[in-house]
Amino acid sequence: MRSGKKRINKNNINLRYNLSTVLTYFIGIILIGQLFNLQIVHGKEYREQSNTRLTRETSLEAARGKILDRTGSVLVTSETTFALELYKSKVETQVLNDCMLEIVNTFNKYQIKVPDTFPIEVNPYRYTLEGENLQKWQIANGITVGKTPEQVFTEFKEKYVISNNSLEDARKIIGLRYEIDKKGYSSTRAFRLADNVSREAVAEISEKSSKFPGVNVIVEPKRQYTSGTVASHILGYSGKITQEEYEKNKEIYDINDVVGKTGIEYSFEGYLKGKNGIKQIDMGVDGTASGEYVVQDAIAGSNVVLTIDANLQKIVENTLAANIQKIQSGGFGKVYDAQAGSVVVMNVKTGEVLAMASYPDYDPSKFVNGISVKDWNEYNNNPNHPLVNKAMQVSYSPGSTFKMISAIAALESGVVSPTEQINDTGVYQLGNRTWNCWYYTDYHVGHGPLNVTGAIKHSCNYYFYEVGNRMGIDNLVKYAKYFGLGNKTGIELRDETKGVLASKEAKERIKQQWVPGDMLNAVIGQGLNEFTPIQMAKYISTLANGGKKVDVSIVKSIINPDGTEVPREKINEYANARLNLEPEQDDGITLNQDYLRLVLDGMQSVTQEAGGTAYNIFRDFPIKVGGKTGSAEAPGNKVNAWFVGFAPFDDPEIAIVVMVENGGHGNYTAEVVRDVMSEYFGMNTKDINEDISAKVMTQIEL
Repeated sequence: MRSGKKRINKNNINLRYNLSTVLTYFIGIILIGQLFNLQIVHGKEYREQSNTRLTRETSLEAARGKILDRTGSVLVTSETTFALELYKSKVETQVLNDCMLEIVNTFNKYQIKVPDTFPIEVNPYRYTLEGENLQKWQIANGITVGKTPEQVFTEFKEKYVISNNSLEDARKIIGLRYEIDKKGYSSTRAFRLADNVSREAVAEISEKSSKFPGVNVIVEPKRQYTSGTVASHILGYSGKITQEEYEKNKEIYDINDVVGKTGIEYSFEGYLKGKNGIKQIDMGVDGTASGEYVVQDAIAGSNVVLTIDANLQKIVENTLAANIQKIQSGGFGKVYDAQAGSVVVMNVKTGEVLAMASYPDYDPSKFVNGISVKDWNEYNNNPNHPLVNKAMQVSYSPGSTFKMISAIAALESGVVSPTEQINDTGVYQLGNRTWNCWYYTDYHVGHGPLNVTGAIKHSCNYYFYEVGNRMGIDNLVKYAKYFGLGNKTGIELRDETKGVLASKEAKERIKQQWVPGDMLNAVIGQGLNEFTPIQMAKYISTLANGGKKVDVSIVKSIINPDGTEVPREKINEYANARLNLEPEQDDGITLNQDYLRLVLDGMQSVTQEAGGTAYNIFRDFPIKVGGKTGSAEAPGNKVNAWFVGFAPFDDPEIAIVVMVENGGHGNYTAEVVRDVMSEYFGMNTKDINEDISAKVMTQIEL
């Protein structure tokens, strides 16, 4: 019987062990030899190379996404620009001073602004600061108060070990070194020398890199607004991130990043901002670059496509400006000091904003490299507030343009029938007080008997006083809210105001009690009522489309860098979170279409029938228009002018709202609507014949 155990060959085991031992010693000898070679034979050489070579990583700034109009025309893009920055390098003081002088001289040659706030000039010596500001600067810099500018200059010259005999050259060196000391820099954190540097300057600095130790050229995108001031309030502007913004978003931004400040630039910052890349720079300790490598490519931001049409936007802005100037010059008969206004053009079926103008406007390109103090003061101190979007950030009493809501509320509440006529005697009495119809104020007679359609056509205050008194404020508020008044529209732009809807609650908020006379003011669009032009455009769109609420929007789509489109739900979620918007609630109201038709017929009679308050403007217009004039009293003894309209009357496409501050009469602003409609429907306004002998309406429809 054979044994179950396997015999072990000891000779094989010994052989394997010996081979492993020999191999281990062999590898060890190689490693020791290589270590000896590195540290002893070539150690000095490698140490010298190590001490003279630095590697830095810097950000490659990603281009912000484009902003385009609905047709694909680019409104905002990014162009390639150059900037210069300076890193601290291990060079002798004289070499550093020579570099400073070379930088300043090169900047002066190419008209590049030198960063220099040193408050002393030479030849002759003098301080550029005075009084308390000078004392503060001296104390902050450890200088004995009372020293002459020459003494202080000499101290700084000694501090920076400047050996140049030329006072001018010494002043250049001190100015730049003082600025660098003030802001700081290191071998890993650069000092920003200049933005938007010309290619010629970059070429010279690159060719003479040995004279510019530590200077690094950066290629970066710069925001470009392709159409000047067009759509400035919609687009907004961007600028360098502030310290506060940076502290809140350190994980996303670098300290030198550009961020959106207003308009679409702000609202869709998360999409427009790209993802920065990483660049590696090899440099000697003297600051001379020896190589650059892209470690991670930058990815551009997404493109935001707007609902506006750029060509229509230009026409709207130009037409509004011309109308304001015409009112100023007395072109309509009476001179009014109109200085500001706005226009909104909206698709009545979708709520898309096709154009939105605010006058006066501003130039967003002035903010690209940091707005100058002069330009900022001009904008900020302008009494007409050019930086404010008056179409959505300012609310105004709507005057008679509100009367269509009053009519629908009265009909829906059952306090007046479609056929009932109310006799306007000119003076309405409630208790011990009387209120005049505007027609009585101008002509000392009333309109006589009017039904609801006639009341809208003639803008009869008396009629609306009566139906308002019958129905009460709660019914009026109910239907005004249905049309979106007193609430934000939800447009994707920051700082929209919700306005004020006259109500008992609104009175309580200002610690006043509701009285019967408040109802008479509210029903004709005065009193506490204040709405934005964008709210009014939503209201008119809802009227024109048969009472269907619209979702107001100015963003059509967002296209990612890979060409995919962001889903609409995602866009809405982002905008709501970014702007703190809340979705509109369903109030369960269904409008009676017969009542709605009566109101719309009244709006048609305003423009199409003799006696209508805008008949002289639209009577020969080839497309039927529904409209309403409005003139509303404003603080400072001013009268704001409104016109709201839609077209074509039988199958509405667009609604247009115009508001001119202190424009005098709503009839004056109707020309803007007519001319914008001419552009939208492809007509030539020169072919439209207007009877200039027709009587100009001068009533104030209170």
